[in-house]
Amino acid sequence: MTGREDQSVRLLRRGALACGATFLLCFSIVPLYRIACERVFGIKLDDSAATASAVESQKPDMDRLVTVQFVANVQSDLAWQFAPDVVEMQVHPGVPTLANFTASNRAGIAIVGNAVPSVAPAANSRYFNKTECFCFTEQRLEPGESRAMPVRFIVDPALPRDVQTLTLSYTFYRNEIATERVALKGSESIIRVKGVRSLYPGSESERTTIIRG
Repeated sequence: MTGREDQSVRLLRRGALACGATFLLCFSIVPLYRIACERVFGIKLDDSAATASAVESQKPDMDRLVTVQFVANVQSDLAWQFAPDVVEMQVHPGVPTLANFTASNRAGIAIVGNAVPSVAPAANSRYFNKTECFCFTEQRLEPGESRAMPVRFIVDPALPRDVQTLTLSYTFYRNEIATERVALKGSESIIRVKGVRSLYPGSESERTTIIRG
């Protein structure tokens, strides 16, 4: 092997090592970030439902009240109205509580949205546990449809005593992919209606209503 070939091999090895190191660094950033947020700063990133065992282990504190405020926002390109039924309520830590929001679709088409929650102060978000929430799944609203959006939650009795207020905020975003999928299915239904118009009396709009059922 010549000196030039030997130098090329060394460069290739260094490049491969650099790529491998970069991959490992990127792969580890997410879990490290999660650990830093949850263990160091107390910010809860996992937005899944609280487990039954976690809820059952919390003993109600009937001697204390915590104010929970509710805030609702909608992304600018989502033609929905979205608001909490009440702007705040007082709850006892450790007691399961139900709050309702209402969403309305003002557009002329069916739209699918996803709600992204946040809790403030962020450092105390780990003490706010949702057991049921509309934010866990996609929400589809037909044109003009309004629907209640319930959230069941429990404030952990371990919430520091100096924290008297928590704010639960939601922002609804338009799910473009899911909305387009709904529109495509609607178009296919109309095409099928035109193909079997002889089976149904009345106008085309009436036949469309019959097929969609």
